[in-house]
Amino acid sequence: MTESAEPQVGVGPWTGPWPVGEHFDPELLAEGDRRNVVDKYRYWKHDAIVADLDDSRHDFHVGVENWQHDLNIGSVVRTANAFNAAAVHIVGKRRWNRRGAMVTDKYQHIIHHPSVDDLLSWCAENDVPLLGIDNFPDSVPLETYDLPRRCLLLLSIAQYGSTRSMNAAAAAAITMHSWIRRHVYDQPVN
Repeated sequence: MTESAEPQVGVGPWTGPWPVGEHFDPELLAEGDRRNVVDKYRYWKHDAIVADLDDSRHDFHVGVENWQHDLNIGSVVRTANAFNAAAVHIVGKRRWNRRGAMVTDKYQHIIHHPSVDDLLSWCAENDVPLLGIDNFPDSVPLETYDLPRRCLLLLSIAQYGSTRSMNAAAAAAITMHSWIRRHVYDQPVN
């Protein structure tokens, strides 16, 4: 039995005359672009992608706590990148499990805060309202809350089954999608 080759991700070397522009990476054009990026960014330099994303980042930030080197943080970062969040704020330990981010942390702004007090200070200094997303008895349902355009969403979310808590990555995706539906739904998607 022969082992099959792993499928190639991305695109191979550019064929034909090379495109012109400072944002193109000659090495990627010559060797191919195997990164996990949307087609718009194929063959682009890393810094050019980040700059382009920065021009259209949304006004919401996402916060998550990292007290136990949580595997979910990488998935939160990946989802924040998918929704083009302004930044992800990680509270607690500086080291976090990047595996779930699938390299999207290279394109997403990450801000570390050693404590909740530090996060609160950052929010006050930058005039960014902090919204706790949780399932406490006095919480307002996310489905009916009018999320402000500029905010930091600190995560947790209500459930209807028997579990007390939801996976942080799933809660993040639901919350960010709610923000997008409220503030971006009428704009074209890339």
